[in-house]
Amino acid sequence: MNGFIGEFFGTCVLIVLGQSVAAGGNLKKTFGTATGTNWFYITFAWGIAVTMGVYVASSLGSLGHLNPAITIAYALFGLFPWHEVGPYLLGQFLGAFVGAAIVMVHFYPQFKEAKTVKQGNSVAIFATKPTIKNNLFNFLSEFIATFFFTQILLNLGNFSQGFKPFVVGLVIFIIGAGLGTTTGFALNPARDLAPRLAYTIIPVPNKDVAHWEYAWVPLFGPLLGAIAATAIQSVLV
Repeated sequence: MNGFIGEFFGTCVLIVLGQSVAAGGNLKKTFGTATGTNWFYITFAWGIAVTMGVYVASSLGSLGHLNPAITIAYALFGLFPWHEVGPYLLGQFLGAFVGAAIVMVHFYPQFKEAKTVKQGNSVAIFATKPTIKNNLFNFLSEFIATFFFTQILLNLGNFSQGFKPFVVGLVIFIIGAGLGTTTGFALNPARDLAPRLAYTIIPVPNKDVAHWEYAWVPLFGPLLGAIAATAIQSVLV
């Protein structure tokens, strides 16, 4: 059975990640077709950003989760101590908020020049929004993307050491290039909610609305996707 299980899940990962890139690069109303090669640039940059974040977190004494969905899912299935969950979540949300505020300060003159959403001044710089608003399928997109992200992390072991943070960055890149083309791939409640809050309360010039009516999707989709992947892994291993 080990051979069957390994080949089943391995081949499923292969097809989902590979063919989702084909879908995201060809179908109408995806970020892949809407932004063209810029989307691959953005997703690659997010991958490198995660890699660097994991290295910094690891060197300062944490396991480099950077993501409440991972922290909570791991704790639920005995892979992470519950007494550490609170400090990790607080650090993740505060770090994301402060990081977003720094970006706002850095680009303040550009925000002043960008008078409209069409000129780039949008919450989409800081948080996710779908190309086609459909709460059910937007939720499923975030659930599926985070499920496969978490499944891969679980099979990397300690992903904060050695070369593995670069592997995590590549995982972010491939998921963003395919599965992420529908919603912008939050994968991470802190990465979405804290910057969305910063965009809401910090006086950014000419800012658009923060679209809080959508915020539950990048909260519960990643959280439940990570829990589902960790639950299945706990049964298989």
